[in-house]
Amino acid sequence: MSRPTSSSESGIEEGLAFQPRFDASGLVTCVATDARTGDVLMVAHMNEEALRRTVETGDAWYYSRSRKALWRKGESSGQVQRVVEMRTDCDQDAVWIKVEQRGAACHTGRRSCFYRAVTRGEGGEARVAFVDADRLFDPADVYHKKS
Repeated sequence: MSRPTSSSESGIEEGLAFQPRFDASGLVTCVATDARTGDVLMVAHMNEEALRRTVETGDAWYYSRSRKALWRKGESSGQVQRVVEMRTDCDQDAVWIKVEQRGAACHTGRRSCFYRAVTRGEGGEARVAFVDADRLFDPADVYHKKS
């Protein structure tokens, strides 16, 4: 992993060097999907250290914008993500990791953070409906607080 050394779009888009392009906050967006089913599990962010640790260890590491801290997925909950494959997008400002998810990916105790569907109501307004919303664990038991 290296920092981009030139602004050459063809080097970023077609080259073989992994040169993540971090945003002004020093982060890249990371989409995590289930390696077996392809289901989207979560979207999070990685700073340079989280990305480095993910590559080196094979465990998913993230950067919490709210806590301003590095964290290994499953560190508190035991709901670990083991990385099977990592990809980067065309301009290397986002990564996609395919993971073996142990338990739930969402801090609410659900398998995926995407447990609500946005639908169109009769009047054309956007509505939210729960789908795939069964909890695999109680967050209050795991995190000792209410979700």
